[in-house]
Amino acid sequence: MGRIGTIINRKGKQDAKKAKIFTKMGRVLMVAAREGGSDPEYNPTLKTAIEKAKASNMPGENIDRAIKKGAGELEGMVFEELTYEGYGPGGVAVLVEILTDNKNRTAADVRSYFTKAKGNLGANGCVGFLFDHVGVIAIDLVEDMDPDTIEMDAIESGASDFSVEEDHVEIITDPQDFGVVRDYLKDRGYDFSMAELRYLPNTYTRLTEEEDLKNMSKLIDLLEDNDDVQNVYHNWEEE
Repeated sequence: MGRIGTIINRKGKQDAKKAKIFTKMGRVLMVAAREGGSDPEYNPTLKTAIEKAKASNMPGENIDRAIKKGAGELEGMVFEELTYEGYGPGGVAVLVEILTDNKNRTAADVRSYFTKAKGNLGANGCVGFLFDHVGVIAIDLVEDMDPDTIEMDAIESGASDFSVEEDHVEIITDPQDFGVVRDYLKDRGYDFSMAELRYLPNTYTRLTEEEDLKNMSKLIDLLEDNDDVQNVYHNWEEE
């Protein structure tokens, strides 16, 4: 399975159980609008956030309200972007992206989650080198789609890597090229099952002990259920 195949499979399960996804997406939209302005045509980060929100079925009025709050047109809280790094059970590397209005509260929460799962929160940089920051795009193979044609389009768009899996193709870009590649492929009529900037592990850790497996799942669930946590990345080699 390709580097993002397990991510796609798990993501579907995550989104199905997350009742708080609109809250999380709202924060992303607010921060993107605050930092780059409210016009997505001139703010690629906001454009990506809007597309992701729409893919999550977030109502348009919620999207507009979040953007206006971020741009200062409506009153709203100010969120700070943070990244926490640490080790889960069995030495699994974990990287957590945060958007919070109270970093002391969030730090205490995240530290307690690692402790409960028999892991430990570390200093910034302790596991970051085990991940690559990239753009990832997945296109489901449906009907008579030709992977070779998609690959040629991906290469032409400036993608850095391409692979064909059982039911989809995976396209990887450098972060600075992500918007160009995404828009190029979208203009050619492709629909994406995933299109976002994220961290991919460059090495994996396998867990064999039953207790470690349970605690690692527990850690991921605790983190993802927290409104302040936007993304959880790890190098656990899941079966």
